[in-house]
Amino acid sequence: MMPIDINCDLGESYEAFITGKDEALLDFVTSINIACGYHAGHHSIMHQIVRSAIRKNVHIGAHPGYPDREGFGRRNMECSPAEIYDMMVYQIGALQAFVQLENGTLHHVKPHGALYNQCANDREKALAVVNAVYDLNPQLILYGLSGSLIVEIARGKGLQVYEEVFSDRRYNDDGTLVNRQEPNALIQSEEEMLVHVNSILTANEVMSVQSKKIKVAVQTLCIHGDGPHALDYAKKIAGLRKQLQ
Repeated sequence: MMPIDINCDLGESYEAFITGKDEALLDFVTSINIACGYHAGHHSIMHQIVRSAIRKNVHIGAHPGYPDREGFGRRNMECSPAEIYDMMVYQIGALQAFVQLENGTLHHVKPHGALYNQCANDREKALAVVNAVYDLNPQLILYGLSGSLIVEIARGKGLQVYEEVFSDRRYNDDGTLVNRQEPNALIQSEEEMLVHVNSILTANEVMSVQSKKIKVAVQTLCIHGDGPHALDYAKKIAGLRKQLQ
């Protein structure tokens, strides 16, 4: 098995609200996606996690989303392509400044939440995201939902893409993620998660909620850092990945 990147969303605390176990998670993942202040996080958290990631030799990525802190960036917004382009540049640029300050390298960009999901099948939004990443630095890798429209558009533009599959989310028959408003959207038990991830790593397959096996391309596997089981899942997944290499 070729080594698969394990990524995690970090830096999603803000003000008095603390979420996730960011420092501990860095020991079990190979890349991270740092919130850039719009959906969560702020300047000091960004800087601190950049320092920690460089110290632990973890790839750093920007995790830009909609300006929706109340909804954690998970509510759809109807922004124009020009607005999406500018908010991408603004957020990625902010993180890039901290990375440069610490003599590190920005590795990738992964849109967050509703923006991520909308870009999976909305051509105008996907183009805005892809163009912003490319114009900032065509060497950046774009992380996108496996098999989605944004993957096709990014590759057509000349960007390197990591197709992403989720360790803690359930899938529909068409390869899209089950909406978070549905009661079965999240994988809650460690046992079920391990079965799900083992299938991804060994057979490039996920089982849909309609009990259909779906083939997926995967270069990176996501763990949501704000999930209640994130650290336990990360430890188990890192161990499973090591066994299969």
